[in-house]
Amino acid sequence: MSSEDQRDKLKQHFSKRVTSQARIVLDNWQKLKDSDWADMQWLNDLKESAEKLGKFASRFEMNQHLLVAKDLTNVLDSIQSDETQLDDLKKEKINKAITALSECTQRKSDCDASAAPRTFLRTPIYIAINHKENAQRIIKQLEFFGFRAISFDTSDELIKAAQHNKPETIVIDVDFNGDKFAGIETIKSIQSNHETPIPIIYTSEDDDGIEIRLMASRSGGEEFFHKVVDLGQLIEKIEEYTNASPLDPYKVLVVDDSRAQARYIENVLTKAGMTTCVITDPMQVLIALNDFSPEIVIMDMYMPGCTGMELARVIRQQDKFHSVPIIYLSAEDDINKQLHAMSLGGDDFLTKPINPKHLASTIHNRGRRARSLLALMIRDSLTGLYNHTHTLYLLENEIAKAHQNGTKLTFAMLDIDFFKKINDSYGHPIGDRVLKSLSLFLKQRLRKTDHIGRYGGEEFAIVLPNTSENDAKIILNEIREKFAELQQPAGNSEFHVTFSCGVASGTHENAQLICERADNALYDAKRAGRNAVRSYREPSSQ
Repeated sequence: MSSEDQRDKLKQHFSKRVTSQARIVLDNWQKLKDSDWADMQWLNDLKESAEKLGKFASRFEMNQHLLVAKDLTNVLDSIQSDETQLDDLKKEKINKAITALSECTQRKSDCDASAAPRTFLRTPIYIAINHKENAQRIIKQLEFFGFRAISFDTSDELIKAAQHNKPETIVIDVDFNGDKFAGIETIKSIQSNHETPIPIIYTSEDDDGIEIRLMASRSGGEEFFHKVVDLGQLIEKIEEYTNASPLDPYKVLVVDDSRAQARYIENVLTKAGMTTCVITDPMQVLIALNDFSPEIVIMDMYMPGCTGMELARVIRQQDKFHSVPIIYLSAEDDINKQLHAMSLGGDDFLTKPINPKHLASTIHNRGRRARSLLALMIRDSLTGLYNHTHTLYLLENEIAKAHQNGTKLTFAMLDIDFFKKINDSYGHPIGDRVLKSLSLFLKQRLRKTDHIGRYGGEEFAIVLPNTSENDAKIILNEIREKFAELQQPAGNSEFHVTFSCGVASGTHENAQLICERADNALYDAKRAGRNAVRSYREPSSQ
């Protein structure tokens, strides 16, 4: 591949990243609009996503997106913190910027089409199933989880729609709209129109043999459901393949007394899409750790005042950074000295002069592994939500922020009603499916700034920053009502599940006290008959 071809490929890769961020901006704008412009948290999310779009567009030289991002950010910066409702002029400016963003985010095929098919702000899931009742049933369940899905009657309609709006997932019968392998042939045609494959979920009522599974896999089939489609499993799989948000860039702290060397490393990592913080005075490392919270640390081995090994030992004394990868930089090529340095707290050793590709690759691999290990430590293995310990840690952090900024904070505890009866009646695998169903439901319907954890067993906990107790009750009541309507599949039968919830607010109390208050409110909800949301009330004095 020529250098020019490589640049084109790289540019295409970067443009997809900018486009993904643009769609996040569009999605946040839609949510703000849906709240009648009154939810300031969605406004903050819109501002944050617009600023990130501007950074990406500037870095990857996408001028149209950059200009729109600047216009949108300027409008959002002009909004005062005490404004609870935007005036019409500001709404008009925001809408104008969003229209421009939507136009420059469209693919070439959108502009060249003779007709004007509908452009979705959030890419829908495409359903191509022969039995229309089953297709509508799947669509209805997906809507409960915040997904948008549309069904197709013919292969031609599906192919045309996929050319206009590349779906992130397609659910299709192996024999859709034709003979035994018609669905697979349709997918082959769709995949040929796109550079990167679309994840496909196949369903088949008749054939479950190795030959048809191989054919399905070769056309991009990631999952294969035989006979009855378990809606719970299907939705879990769809959720895996429809995470439109790009990975947050790795945060790298660079410690090097040579300003030129530090800037060189910063430029290499910035071009690789990472966020860096550079310090040339090793004595400032503790301040940088607290302010920047890096995921990876790169440091020179020999610096004025201390060595990299000494600095690594100091960093390892901070519990929060005990497992953060530390990579040494040095001209030292003695393997024994390198191994000795790593035994004192380092994870890798790069020899100067540093190859840019080698540096970026090393950081990427270490960052990916660090995030995987962190997820194992702080997340529940069944639901993927934060575990009990980390949820309390996040609550303590948000209490401190709320106290410092003078903002509101609410904590909620949820408990699935009659969960033991579900396990006894349908079995523990179905019980686990209910837990995963509620966790996904909460993730889809709460903000990204909210923290959701599995507190233990069938209990969940939610930290809601910048949220009053009354607003939290309204939100959680809406979720409770919708979740109660959701059909939970169990073999050939279905059932409904409800939950009870208690909420408590406070910014001057400690985490333990707020948890106790939310727990008391939860028990009030259960004593009142379950399937309810209750606020904490101070006990009356005797």
